[in-house]
Amino acid sequence: MTGRKRVINLALQGGGAHGAFTWGTLDRLLDEEDIEIEGISATSAGAMNAAALKHGLVTGGREAAKQSIADFWLGLAGLEGAFSEPVTEWLRAFAPSPTLISKALDNSPMVVASDTLTRFLSPYQFNPANWHPLRAIVDDLLDYSAVCHPTGPKLFIAATQVRTGKPKVFSGTEICTDAILASACLPTLYQAIEIEDPATGRIEAYWDGGYMGNPTLFPLFYETKTPDILIVHINPLEREEVPRTSQAILNRINEISFNASLLRELRNIDLVNRLIEDGTIAPNRMKRHYIHSIKDDKFMSQLGVASKMAMNRTLLLLLHDAGWAAMDNFLAEHQDDIGRRSSVDLRAMFS
Repeated sequence: MTGRKRVINLALQGGGAHGAFTWGTLDRLLDEEDIEIEGISATSAGAMNAAALKHGLVTGGREAAKQSIADFWLGLAGLEGAFSEPVTEWLRAFAPSPTLISKALDNSPMVVASDTLTRFLSPYQFNPANWHPLRAIVDDLLDYSAVCHPTGPKLFIAATQVRTGKPKVFSGTEICTDAILASACLPTLYQAIEIEDPATGRIEAYWDGGYMGNPTLFPLFYETKTPDILIVHINPLEREEVPRTSQAILNRINEISFNASLLRELRNIDLVNRLIEDGTIAPNRMKRHYIHSIKDDKFMSQLGVASKMAMNRTLLLLLHDAGWAAMDNFLAEHQDDIGRRSSVDLRAMFS
């Protein structure tokens, strides 16, 4: 490593509780003083990580950002407070394998009952009061004067507009608790999040951003200068085994669907890069991009759909540690690629 300043954009996927993997990646990345984050495009759990990151950076710098993201996840796990550190270390020391935890969650009577309920009743029926379990946590954690502050990384939070089926990207002062919850609104679990469109005055309903962009990359093309995009994947691109149970089949359908829009955007990036390389497009007409990737498909493939919804304390810590290790490996192998070249073979990723 040369010590030169490196600037990157982050693209953070959604995936429920599996977003704790991203917590780990950011925890490690923030140790690197010579890496600056210009923009962050994020969806669902990625949006919550992104907002907590920006909040911390603006209010207190890198250490505050690390603490802000940790506070969110430890709060979800019920591990916040004075005794959180010894408890988390104890859970790590005696943690079973992710596969065992995932199987236990898949077969949990509560998970089975919840799955049955959501197959027959909509959230408008089983939750008519529209109580949202994450609203108070997000409200308490974030100061939006910091999250929306013009300094620090630019934030782009993706949701899906129900009426049109098009992506909606919230940015700047549009980012609020409702925007973050809209980005994470799975329609089988939560009522659509309704937000007024300031341009039209119309109340629009939004579902999870993962349907149209997980995450969307195009805001990073137009609103930032750096060519480098570091994608944190939490939905496995590949699974070796053919799913055979109904749960496993639904989980794989979800993963494929939530990766599809990202792979389409990566195809477009590869096409533009090739057109610039062969001289068809002048470099000053379109922006060349360098793509980097953080993932651990082997670890994530051990986990089923139930583990995305259950805030299992031990599993969240295992996900954090897997993310930390994945980022550490990336930095050791590819930190000097930033600003110079892609560190992944795009065509191999989407072909």
